[in-house]
Amino acid sequence: MRATLLAVLLGAALLVAGPARAADRPLALHPDNPRYFLFRGKPAVLVTSGEHYGAVLNTAFDYRPYLDELKSHGFNLTRTFTGTYREVPGSFKIVDNTLAPAPGKYRCPWARGDVPGAADGGNKFDLGRWDPAYFARLRDFLAEAGKRGIVVELVLFCTFYDDGLWQINPMNAANNVNHVEAVGREQVFTPKNQKLVAFHDALVRKIAAELKDVDNVYYEICNEPYFAKVTPEWQEHIIATLVDAEAKLPHRHLLAQNIANGSAKIANPNKHISIFNFHYATPPTTVGLNYGLDRVIADDETGFKGSGDFAYRSEAWDFLIAGGAIYSNLDYSFTSKHPGGTFKVTTSPGGGGPALRKQLAILKRFIEGFDFIKMAPHNEVIAAGIPAKATARCLAEPGKAYAVYIKGGTEATLTLKLPAGTYTAEWLDPRTGEVMRTTASGALKGTWEVQSPEYREDIALRIRRRSAP
Repeated sequence: MRATLLAVLLGAALLVAGPARAADRPLALHPDNPRYFLFRGKPAVLVTSGEHYGAVLNTAFDYRPYLDELKSHGFNLTRTFTGTYREVPGSFKIVDNTLAPAPGKYRCPWARGDVPGAADGGNKFDLGRWDPAYFARLRDFLAEAGKRGIVVELVLFCTFYDDGLWQINPMNAANNVNHVEAVGREQVFTPKNQKLVAFHDALVRKIAAELKDVDNVYYEICNEPYFAKVTPEWQEHIIATLVDAEAKLPHRHLLAQNIANGSAKIANPNKHISIFNFHYATPPTTVGLNYGLDRVIADDETGFKGSGDFAYRSEAWDFLIAGGAIYSNLDYSFTSKHPGGTFKVTTSPGGGGPALRKQLAILKRFIEGFDFIKMAPHNEVIAAGIPAKATARCLAEPGKAYAVYIKGGTEATLTLKLPAGTYTAEWLDPRTGEVMRTTASGALKGTWEVQSPEYREDIALRIRRRSAP
Protein backbone atom coordinates (compact mmCIF):
# COMPACT_ATOMS: atom_id res chain seq x y z
CA MET A 1 0.00 0.00 0.00
CA ARG A 2 2.76 2.44 0.98
CA ALA A 3 4.68 1.66 -2.21
CA THR A 4 1.56 2.19 -4.31
CA LEU A 5 0.76 5.46 -2.55
CA LEU A 6 4.36 6.65 -3.00
CA ALA A 7 4.21 5.83 -6.70
CA VAL A 8 0.94 7.77 -7.07
CA LEU A 9 2.35 10.78 -5.23
CA LEU A 10 5.56 10.65 -7.25
CA GLY A 11 3.58 10.45 -10.49
CA ALA A 12 1.47 13.42 -9.46
CA ALA A 13 4.59 15.39 -8.61
CA LEU A 14 6.02 14.64 -12.02
CA LEU A 15 2.81 15.79 -13.70
CA VAL A 16 3.05 19.07 -11.83
CA ALA A 17 6.78 19.53 -12.37
CA GLY A 18 6.87 18.45 -16.03
CA PRO A 19 5.07 21.43 -17.57
CA ALA A 20 6.94 23.81 -15.30
CA ARG A 21 10.27 22.46 -16.51
CA ALA A 22 9.16 22.76 -20.12
CA ALA A 23 7.98 26.34 -19.55
CA ASP A 24 11.29 27.17 -17.89
CA ARG A 25 13.10 26.84 -21.22
CA PRO A 26 12.88 30.28 -22.81
CA LEU A 27 12.27 31.12 -26.45
CA ALA A 28 15.31 29.93 -28.41
CA LEU A 29 16.68 29.77 -31.92
CA HIS A 30 15.64 26.49 -33.51
CA PRO A 31 18.53 24.01 -33.32
CA ASP A 32 17.87 22.70 -36.85
CA ASN A 33 17.43 26.14 -38.44
CA PRO A 34 18.47 29.15 -36.34
CA ARG A 35 16.68 31.52 -38.71
CA TYR A 36 13.50 30.45 -36.90
CA PHE A 37 12.46 29.85 -33.30
CA LEU A 38 11.75 27.03 -30.89
CA PHE A 39 9.08 27.98 -28.36
CA ARG A 40 7.60 25.59 -25.82
CA GLY A 41 8.82 22.62 -27.79
CA LYS A 42 7.49 23.69 -31.20
CA PRO A 43 8.97 25.49 -34.23
CA ALA A 44 7.74 29.07 -34.37
CA VAL A 45 7.52 32.21 -36.43
CA LEU A 46 6.39 35.30 -34.51
CA VAL A 47 3.56 37.32 -36.02
CA THR A 48 1.50 40.10 -34.48
CA SER A 49 -0.45 43.29 -34.98
CA GLY A 50 0.17 45.01 -31.68
CA GLU A 51 -0.31 48.23 -29.73
CA HIS A 52 2.18 51.08 -29.63
CA TYR A 53 4.42 49.64 -26.91
CA GLY A 54 2.80 51.22 -23.83
CA ALA A 55 1.02 48.20 -22.36
CA VAL A 56 3.11 48.19 -19.17
CA LEU A 57 4.12 51.82 -18.64
CA ASN A 58 0.58 53.17 -19.24
CA THR A 59 -1.57 52.11 -16.29
CA ALA A 60 -4.72 53.28 -18.08
CA PHE A 61 -4.23 50.49 -20.62
CA ASP A 62 -6.01 47.24 -19.73
CA TYR A 63 -3.74 44.66 -21.29
CA ARG A 64 -5.94 41.62 -20.70
CA PRO A 65 -8.51 42.33 -23.43
CA TYR A 66 -5.60 43.38 -25.64
CA LEU A 67 -3.85 40.05 -25.14
CA ASP A 68 -7.14 38.23 -25.61
CA GLU A 69 -7.54 39.90 -29.00
CA LEU A 70 -4.04 38.86 -30.07
CA LYS A 71 -4.69 35.29 -28.98
CA SER A 72 -8.01 35.16 -30.84
CA HIS A 73 -6.08 35.54 -34.10
CA GLY A 74 -3.35 33.10 -33.15
CA PHE A 75 -0.78 35.88 -32.78
CA ASN A 76 2.18 35.07 -30.57
CA LEU A 77 4.11 38.33 -30.11
CA THR A 78 3.77 41.76 -28.55
CA ARG A 79 6.35 44.52 -28.27
CA THR A 80 6.53 46.79 -25.22
CA PHE A 81 8.84 49.45 -23.80
CA THR A 82 10.16 49.29 -20.25
CA GLY A 83 9.23 52.89 -19.43
CA THR A 84 12.70 54.40 -19.76
CA TYR A 85 11.09 56.29 -22.66
CA ARG A 86 7.58 57.64 -23.12
CA GLU A 87 5.83 60.08 -25.39
CA VAL A 88 3.35 62.89 -24.77
CA PRO A 89 -0.20 63.25 -26.07
CA GLY A 90 0.00 64.46 -29.65
CA SER A 91 3.41 62.92 -30.38
CA PHE A 92 3.65 61.96 -34.06
CA LYS A 93 -0.11 62.71 -34.47
CA ILE A 94 -1.00 59.40 -32.83
CA VAL A 95 -4.56 59.40 -31.50
CA ASP A 96 -4.86 58.11 -27.90
CA ASN A 97 -1.26 56.93 -28.02
CA THR A 98 -0.67 54.08 -25.55
CA LEU A 99 2.95 55.21 -25.29
CA ALA A 100 1.82 58.66 -24.10
CA PRO A 101 0.10 58.14 -20.74
CA ALA A 102 -2.29 60.74 -19.37
CA PRO A 103 -1.12 62.64 -16.26
CA GLY A 104 -0.82 60.29 -13.31
CA LYS A 105 -0.92 57.15 -15.48
CA TYR A 106 2.82 56.75 -16.16
CA ARG A 107 4.84 54.05 -14.44
CA CYS A 108 8.51 53.35 -14.94
CA PRO A 109 11.11 51.24 -13.15
CA TRP A 110 12.27 54.15 -10.99
CA ALA A 111 10.38 55.39 -7.95
CA ARG A 112 9.57 59.03 -7.40
CA GLY A 113 11.09 60.69 -4.38
CA ASP A 114 9.83 63.44 -2.08
CA VAL A 115 11.29 66.36 -3.99
CA PRO A 116 8.83 68.22 -6.23
CA GLY A 117 9.75 69.72 -9.57
CA ALA A 118 9.72 67.08 -12.32
CA ALA A 119 8.71 68.47 -15.71
CA ASP A 120 5.53 66.37 -15.78
CA GLY A 121 4.25 68.00 -12.57
CA GLY A 122 5.07 65.13 -10.23
CA ASN A 123 7.91 64.63 -7.78
CA LYS A 124 11.38 64.04 -9.13
CA PHE A 125 12.55 60.49 -9.73
CA ASP A 126 15.17 58.64 -7.71
CA LEU A 127 17.14 56.49 -10.15
CA GLY A 128 18.60 54.62 -7.21
CA ARG A 129 15.22 53.27 -6.03
CA TRP A 130 12.86 50.88 -7.81
CA ASP A 131 9.10 51.17 -8.02
CA PRO A 132 7.68 47.85 -6.75
CA ALA A 133 4.30 48.53 -8.38
CA TYR A 134 5.96 48.85 -11.77
CA PHE A 135 7.74 45.52 -11.50
CA ALA A 136 4.57 43.83 -10.26
CA ARG A 137 2.77 45.13 -13.37
CA LEU A 138 5.64 44.05 -15.63
CA ARG A 139 5.67 40.52 -14.21
CA ASP A 140 1.90 40.27 -14.44
CA PHE A 141 1.95 41.38 -18.09
CA LEU A 142 4.53 38.70 -18.90
CA ALA A 143 2.48 36.11 -17.01
CA GLU A 144 -0.77 37.03 -18.78
CA ALA A 145 0.97 36.99 -22.15
CA GLY A 146 2.53 33.63 -21.31
CA LYS A 147 -0.86 32.11 -20.45
CA ARG A 148 -1.95 32.99 -23.98
CA GLY A 149 1.21 31.69 -25.67
CA ILE A 150 2.42 35.20 -26.49
CA VAL A 151 6.09 36.20 -26.52
CA VAL A 152 7.02 39.68 -25.28
CA GLU A 153 9.76 41.69 -26.93
CA LEU A 154 10.88 43.93 -24.07
CA VAL A 155 12.65 47.05 -25.34
CA LEU A 156 15.09 48.30 -22.71
CA PHE A 157 15.84 51.78 -24.04
CA CYS A 158 14.78 54.11 -26.85
CA THR A 159 16.37 57.05 -28.59
CA PHE A 160 14.90 60.53 -28.00
CA TYR A 161 13.44 62.04 -31.16
CA ASP A 162 12.91 65.60 -29.96
CA ASP A 163 13.69 67.84 -27.01
CA GLY A 164 10.12 67.64 -25.70
CA LEU A 165 10.44 63.91 -25.11
CA TRP A 166 13.76 64.34 -23.31
CA GLN A 167 12.37 67.21 -21.23
CA ILE A 168 9.93 64.89 -19.39
CA ASN A 169 12.22 61.87 -19.08
CA PRO A 170 13.32 60.56 -15.66
CA MET A 171 16.95 60.30 -16.83
CA ASN A 172 17.08 64.03 -17.54
CA ALA A 173 19.08 65.61 -14.71
CA ALA A 174 16.31 68.15 -14.15
CA ASN A 175 13.85 65.35 -13.34
CA ASN A 176 15.81 63.27 -10.81
CA VAL A 177 17.62 63.72 -7.51
CA ASN A 178 20.73 61.76 -8.47
CA HIS A 179 23.02 64.48 -9.85
CA VAL A 180 23.57 62.69 -13.16
CA GLU A 181 25.25 64.42 -16.06
CA ALA A 182 23.18 67.33 -17.40
CA VAL A 183 23.22 66.39 -21.07
CA GLY A 184 21.03 66.86 -24.13
CA ARG A 185 18.96 64.17 -25.76
CA GLU A 186 21.77 63.21 -28.16
CA GLN A 187 24.25 62.53 -25.36
CA VAL A 188 22.19 60.18 -23.20
CA PHE A 189 23.48 56.88 -24.51
CA THR A 190 27.26 57.08 -24.53
CA PRO A 191 29.89 55.54 -22.21
CA LYS A 192 31.20 59.04 -21.50
CA ASN A 193 28.38 59.66 -19.02
CA GLN A 194 29.53 57.36 -16.26
CA LYS A 195 26.80 58.27 -13.77
CA LEU A 196 24.03 57.72 -16.29
CA VAL A 197 25.58 54.50 -17.54
CA ALA A 198 25.75 53.17 -13.98
CA PHE A 199 21.98 53.60 -13.71
CA HIS A 200 21.52 52.00 -17.14
CA ASP A 201 23.52 49.01 -15.97
CA ALA A 202 21.60 48.74 -12.72
CA LEU A 203 18.30 48.71 -14.60
CA VAL A 204 19.46 46.00 -17.00
CA ARG A 205 20.54 43.82 -14.10
CA LYS A 206 17.30 44.45 -12.20
CA ILE A 207 15.13 43.46 -15.16
CA ALA A 208 17.25 40.37 -15.83
CA ALA A 209 16.80 39.30 -12.21
CA GLU A 210 13.07 40.04 -12.16
CA LEU A 211 12.40 38.01 -15.32
CA LYS A 212 14.97 35.27 -14.83
CA ASP A 213 12.35 32.48 -14.84
CA VAL A 214 10.16 33.83 -17.65
CA ASP A 215 10.14 31.75 -20.84
CA ASN A 216 8.25 34.18 -23.13
CA VAL A 217 10.52 37.21 -23.30
CA TYR A 218 13.42 38.45 -25.37
CA TYR A 219 15.23 41.76 -24.97
CA GLU A 220 15.88 44.49 -27.50
CA ILE A 221 18.76 46.75 -26.49
CA CYS A 222 17.53 50.05 -27.90
CA ASN A 223 14.78 51.15 -30.25
CA GLU A 224 16.06 52.97 -33.35
CA PRO A 225 19.55 53.77 -32.03
CA TYR A 226 20.53 55.09 -35.45
CA PHE A 227 18.70 58.31 -34.52
CA ALA A 228 19.94 60.86 -31.97
CA LYS A 229 23.53 59.61 -31.89
CA VAL A 230 23.20 56.49 -29.74
CA THR A 231 26.77 55.22 -29.83
CA PRO A 232 27.78 51.72 -30.90
CA GLU A 233 30.09 51.56 -27.88
CA TRP A 234 27.19 52.13 -25.50
CA GLN A 235 25.15 49.42 -27.23
CA GLU A 236 28.04 46.97 -26.96
CA HIS A 237 28.37 47.86 -23.28
CA ILE A 238 24.68 47.22 -22.59
CA ILE A 239 24.84 43.90 -24.44
CA ALA A 240 27.82 42.88 -22.32
CA THR A 241 26.05 43.98 -19.15
CA LEU A 242 22.96 41.93 -19.97
CA VAL A 243 24.99 38.87 -20.87
CA ASP A 244 26.90 39.16 -17.61
CA ALA A 245 23.68 39.71 -15.65
CA GLU A 246 22.27 36.43 -16.95
CA ALA A 247 25.52 34.46 -16.70
CA LYS A 248 24.74 33.11 -13.22
CA LEU A 249 20.97 32.91 -13.72
CA PRO A 250 19.14 29.69 -14.62
CA HIS A 251 18.43 30.71 -18.22
CA ARG A 252 19.67 32.91 -21.05
CA HIS A 253 17.19 34.93 -23.06
CA LEU A 254 17.57 35.92 -26.68
CA LEU A 255 18.85 39.40 -27.40
CA ALA A 256 17.75 41.60 -30.30
CA GLN A 257 19.42 44.60 -31.87
CA ASN A 258 17.66 47.22 -33.98
CA ILE A 259 19.87 47.65 -37.06
CA ALA A 260 18.19 50.07 -39.48
CA ASN A 261 15.05 51.38 -41.07
CA GLY A 262 14.59 49.64 -44.40
CA SER A 263 17.59 47.42 -45.05
CA ALA A 264 21.30 47.21 -44.33
CA LYS A 265 24.12 44.71 -44.63
CA ILE A 266 25.34 43.76 -41.15
CA ALA A 267 29.13 43.85 -41.23
CA ASN A 268 30.25 42.88 -37.72
CA PRO A 269 27.41 41.21 -35.81
CA ASN A 270 27.76 40.87 -32.07
CA LYS A 271 27.96 37.17 -31.24
CA HIS A 272 25.39 37.58 -28.45
CA ILE A 273 22.69 38.97 -30.75
CA SER A 274 20.25 36.37 -32.05
CA ILE A 275 17.61 38.64 -33.62
CA PHE A 276 18.33 41.48 -36.01
CA ASN A 277 15.47 43.98 -36.08
CA PHE A 278 14.62 46.18 -39.03
CA HIS A 279 11.80 48.69 -39.29
CA TYR A 280 9.70 49.35 -42.41
CA ALA A 281 11.55 46.49 -44.12
CA THR A 282 9.86 46.63 -47.48
CA PRO A 283 10.86 45.37 -49.95
CA PRO A 284 12.47 42.67 -47.79
CA THR A 285 15.94 42.92 -49.31
CA THR A 286 17.50 42.95 -45.85
CA VAL A 287 16.59 39.26 -45.43
CA GLY A 288 18.71 38.23 -48.40
CA LEU A 289 21.53 40.56 -47.44
CA ASN A 290 21.85 38.95 -44.01
CA TYR A 291 20.53 35.42 -44.56
CA GLY A 292 24.03 33.98 -44.30
CA LEU A 293 24.30 35.07 -40.65
CA ASP A 294 22.07 32.11 -39.68
CA ARG A 295 20.09 34.19 -37.22
CA VAL A 296 16.57 35.58 -37.11
CA ILE A 297 15.75 38.57 -39.30
CA ALA A 298 12.75 40.61 -38.15
CA ASP A 299 10.44 43.24 -39.60
CA ASP A 300 9.95 44.79 -36.19
CA GLU A 301 7.82 47.87 -36.94
CA THR A 302 5.54 49.06 -39.73
CA GLY A 303 3.78 52.27 -40.66
CA PHE A 304 3.72 55.46 -42.73
CA LYS A 305 1.81 53.84 -45.63
CA GLY A 306 -1.65 55.11 -44.83
CA SER A 307 -4.42 53.25 -43.06
CA GLY A 308 -5.30 50.71 -45.78
CA ASP A 309 -4.73 47.02 -45.17
CA PHE A 310 -2.97 46.02 -48.39
CA ALA A 311 0.31 47.83 -47.67
CA TYR A 312 0.80 46.01 -44.36
CA ARG A 313 -0.62 42.68 -45.47
CA SER A 314 1.67 42.57 -48.50
CA GLU A 315 4.66 43.69 -46.42
CA ALA A 316 4.02 40.77 -44.09
CA TRP A 317 3.67 38.17 -46.85
CA ASP A 318 6.70 39.50 -48.70
CA PHE A 319 8.87 39.44 -45.58
CA LEU A 320 8.02 35.95 -44.33
CA ILE A 321 8.13 34.35 -47.77
CA ALA A 322 11.54 36.01 -48.22
CA GLY A 323 12.77 34.05 -45.19
CA GLY A 324 12.10 36.38 -42.27
CA ALA A 325 10.84 34.97 -38.97
CA ILE A 326 9.17 37.96 -37.27
CA TYR A 327 6.51 40.33 -38.51
CA SER A 328 5.42 42.90 -35.92
CA ASN A 329 2.77 45.20 -37.33
CA LEU A 330 2.15 48.43 -35.44
CA ASP A 331 -1.62 48.58 -34.94
CA TYR A 332 -3.05 51.96 -33.95
CA SER A 333 -6.56 50.58 -33.36
CA PHE A 334 -5.45 49.59 -29.85
CA THR A 335 -5.87 52.53 -27.49
CA SER A 336 -6.45 52.98 -23.77
CA LYS A 337 -10.15 53.52 -24.46
CA HIS A 338 -10.26 50.64 -26.95
CA PRO A 339 -7.87 47.97 -25.60
CA GLY A 340 -9.59 45.34 -27.73
CA GLY A 341 -8.47 47.11 -30.91
CA THR A 342 -11.79 48.55 -32.06
CA PHE A 343 -10.72 52.18 -32.56
CA LYS A 344 -10.97 53.33 -36.18
CA VAL A 345 -7.55 54.64 -37.21
CA THR A 346 -7.61 58.22 -38.50
CA THR A 347 -4.55 60.48 -38.36
CA SER A 348 -2.14 58.03 -36.73
CA PRO A 349 0.88 57.24 -38.95
CA GLY A 350 -0.11 53.72 -39.89
CA GLY A 351 -2.97 51.27 -39.99
CA GLY A 352 -4.55 48.48 -38.02
CA GLY A 353 -7.90 47.09 -37.05
CA PRO A 354 -9.87 43.83 -36.97
CA ALA A 355 -9.86 43.28 -40.75
CA LEU A 356 -6.08 43.55 -41.02
CA ARG A 357 -5.58 41.27 -38.05
CA LYS A 358 -7.71 38.60 -39.72
CA GLN A 359 -5.59 38.88 -42.86
CA LEU A 360 -2.31 38.56 -40.95
CA ALA A 361 -3.71 35.53 -39.14
CA ILE A 362 -4.25 33.89 -42.54
CA LEU A 363 -0.56 34.39 -43.32
CA LYS A 364 0.52 32.89 -39.99
CA ARG A 365 -1.62 29.80 -40.55
CA PHE A 366 -0.32 29.51 -44.10
CA ILE A 367 3.32 29.46 -42.93
CA GLU A 368 2.56 27.09 -40.08
CA GLY A 369 0.94 24.72 -42.54
CA PHE A 370 4.43 23.90 -43.84
CA ASP A 371 7.42 22.28 -42.21
CA PHE A 372 9.00 25.72 -42.49
CA ILE A 373 12.11 24.81 -40.49
CA LYS A 374 13.20 22.88 -43.61
CA MET A 375 12.42 25.73 -46.00
CA ALA A 376 14.55 28.51 -47.47
CA PRO A 377 14.17 31.20 -50.15
CA HIS A 378 14.27 29.72 -53.66
CA ASN A 379 13.06 32.42 -56.03
CA GLU A 380 14.82 30.63 -58.89
CA VAL A 381 11.95 28.13 -58.86
CA ILE A 382 9.86 30.78 -60.64
CA ALA A 383 11.29 30.58 -64.16
CA ALA A 384 8.77 32.84 -65.91
CA GLY A 385 5.28 34.29 -65.81
CA ILE A 386 5.47 37.01 -63.16
CA PRO A 387 2.93 39.71 -64.16
CA ALA A 388 4.22 43.09 -65.28
CA LYS A 389 4.96 45.46 -62.37
CA ALA A 390 4.45 42.59 -59.93
CA THR A 391 6.89 40.74 -57.68
CA ALA A 392 6.97 37.05 -56.78
CA ARG A 393 8.84 35.16 -54.07
CA CYS A 394 9.21 31.51 -53.22
CA LEU A 395 10.03 29.77 -49.94
CA ALA A 396 10.68 26.10 -50.52
CA GLU A 397 11.66 22.71 -49.24
CA PRO A 398 12.86 21.66 -52.72
CA GLY A 399 11.05 18.69 -54.16
CA LYS A 400 8.50 18.60 -51.35
CA ALA A 401 6.75 21.91 -50.62
CA TYR A 402 6.64 25.44 -52.04
CA ALA A 403 5.11 28.70 -50.77
CA VAL A 404 4.79 31.40 -53.42
CA TYR A 405 3.54 34.96 -53.01
CA ILE A 406 2.72 37.35 -55.86
CA LYS A 407 2.25 41.04 -55.09
CA GLY A 408 0.56 42.96 -57.88
CA GLY A 409 -1.13 42.03 -61.12
CA THR A 410 -4.54 40.41 -61.63
CA GLU A 411 -3.65 37.05 -63.18
CA ALA A 412 -0.48 34.95 -63.50
CA THR A 413 0.71 31.92 -65.40
CA LEU A 414 3.87 30.79 -63.64
CA THR A 415 6.45 28.46 -65.11
CA LEU A 416 7.91 26.60 -62.17
CA LYS A 417 11.10 24.53 -62.16
CA LEU A 418 10.37 21.48 -60.00
CA PRO A 419 12.05 18.11 -59.52
CA ALA A 420 10.37 15.15 -61.19
CA GLY A 421 7.21 14.00 -59.47
CA THR A 422 3.52 14.84 -59.18
CA TYR A 423 2.24 17.90 -57.30
CA THR A 424 -0.89 19.66 -56.12
CA ALA A 425 -1.19 23.46 -56.33
CA GLU A 426 -3.66 25.59 -54.37
CA TRP A 427 -4.19 29.30 -55.10
CA LEU A 428 -5.12 31.23 -51.95
CA ASP A 429 -6.67 34.68 -51.45
CA PRO A 430 -4.52 36.43 -48.78
CA ARG A 431 -7.47 38.66 -47.83
CA THR A 432 -9.96 35.90 -47.07
CA GLY A 433 -8.00 32.66 -46.85
CA GLU A 434 -10.25 31.17 -49.52
CA VAL A 435 -8.73 28.50 -51.75
CA MET A 436 -9.57 29.95 -55.16
CA ARG A 437 -8.34 27.12 -57.39
CA THR A 438 -6.77 23.68 -56.98
CA THR A 439 -4.71 22.07 -59.73
CA ALA A 440 -3.00 18.66 -59.87
CA SER A 441 0.00 18.05 -62.09
CA GLY A 442 0.76 15.03 -64.19
CA ALA A 443 4.16 13.36 -63.93
CA LEU A 444 6.61 16.27 -64.22
CA LYS A 445 10.09 16.11 -65.70
CA GLY A 446 11.34 19.66 -65.28
CA THR A 447 8.77 22.47 -65.37
CA TRP A 448 5.12 23.02 -64.59
CA GLU A 449 2.96 25.83 -65.93
CA VAL A 450 0.40 26.81 -63.33
CA GLN A 451 -2.31 29.36 -64.07
CA SER A 452 -3.90 31.45 -61.34
CA PRO A 453 -7.49 32.58 -61.18
CA GLU A 454 -8.18 36.28 -61.52
CA TYR A 455 -7.33 38.12 -58.32
CA ARG A 456 -7.10 41.59 -56.84
CA GLU A 457 -3.87 43.04 -55.37
CA ASP A 458 -2.11 39.79 -54.44
CA ILE A 459 -2.34 36.02 -54.37
CA ALA A 460 -0.55 33.09 -52.71
CA LEU A 461 0.27 29.63 -54.04
CA ARG A 462 0.77 26.47 -51.98
CA ILE A 463 2.38 23.47 -53.72
CA ARG A 464 2.95 20.02 -52.25
CA ARG A 465 4.45 16.91 -53.80
CA ARG A 466 1.98 14.06 -54.10
CA SER A 467 4.46 11.39 -55.18
CA ALA A 468 8.04 10.93 -56.31
CA PRO A 469 8.83 9.76 -59.87
